Amino acid sequence: MLSGLVQVVDPGSIVAIVNTGDDAEMHGLAVCPDLDTITYTLAGAVNPETGWGMVGESWQAMAALERLGGPGRTWFRLGDRDLGTHLYRTGRLAEGATLTEVTDEIRKAFGLSVRLLPMSDQPVRTWLSARGGKELSFQEYFVKLRHDVVVDRVRFEGAGSALPGPEVLATLHEAEAVVVAPSNPIVSIGPILAVPGIESELAKRRRHVVAVSPIVGGAALKGPADRLLVELGGEASAVGVARRLGSVAGALVIDKADEALASTVEAAGVTAVVADTIMSSPERAAELARRVLEAAGVAL
Repeated sequence: MLSGLVQVVDPGSIVAIVNTGDDAEMHGLAVCPDLDTITYTLAGAVNPETGWGMVGESWQAMAALERLGGPGRTWFRLGDRDLGTHLYRTGRLAEGATLTEVTDEIRKAFGLSVRLLPMSDQPVRTWLSARGGKELSFQEYFVKLRHDVVVDRVRFEGAGSALPGPEVLATLHEAEAVVVAPSNPIVSIGPILAVPGIESELAKRRRHVVAVSPIVGGAALKGPADRLLVELGGEASAVGVARRLGSVAGALVIDKADEALASTVEAAGVTAVVADTIMSSPERAAELARRVLEAAGVAL
């Protein structure tokens, strides 16, 4: 979505508020998967084979760890080039810098004009309870187990006492439009909304908030969003997304494949906008970005 937006508006006018519920300490390092993937993607440096990590990766550090007897520790793999980001972040945080400050330093080093704001400088961690009672960290669920378990409950540890990042609420208040990207509404958007103050600020701006459905034809294009919606008592459809995000989003962009659901989306109190939402090329991403901004009332 951001790759489309930077094609149609000045990248310097875009601020991305990013989920940090996926963050974890791995191999002794502070890893922020969402922040890093966005940074690498916008910089043209993301590994095209994996969709995460950096292009041209090698894996010597992980191979060395395995030789030292750490196979059980290497299910979360960090490439050698990617390690530099985590080493820098870990060192700066140990020096007393905030996550917001470190994130800004990293994005500048990658030459990005888009500003990236962590949702909070305080740790918030996503935990999922698998059926049968075992609680899993997000990375255990998503990476180690490849989200191949049934989930009964999701909680965001630390969210209740966390504060929005120092510029987050002001950014939401002042933005001409707010776009909720087609991410998992439970474990990608959910942690952001769980930080006190963010959901209420978005609710005030609701008519200028447009979400994009990550569910097309009853299925998620990637990841477990469709299964999680059903497992947690919802519906794997654009309607299920509208019900999840309707408190903050005045409009929902749904795919042409789901046009028949538009009236049901609107019955949930959310304006339905029908468009091609599958961003299979830069051109399609840019066209979707235009439709989303038009739905939010932004003149292009």
